[in-house]
Amino acid sequence: MHDPTLPGSDTTIIGFRQDEDGHWIAELSCGHTQHLRHQPPWQSRPWVLDAATRQEKIGQSFRCGWCAQAADNDNLVPR
Repeated sequence: MHDPTLPGSDTTIIGFRQDEDGHWIAELSCGHTQHLRHQPPWQSRPWVLDAATRQEKIGQSFRCGWCAQAADNDNLVPR
């Protein structure tokens, strides 16, 4: 659930790309990225494997863990 009082909670998903190992990465409006793997039983995100479902997630709120930790900007990608 979106909570505007939490750091990083105003971020949205702006796109997806794959890394060199074929894992999906969400590109976020804050400039950070987040791996979204489907590797049951540890990480269950079957939706990330479906192109239509990934497309539906674009524009949705996403709580950025990097922003929430006030992380160093080393992980930022150019906008």
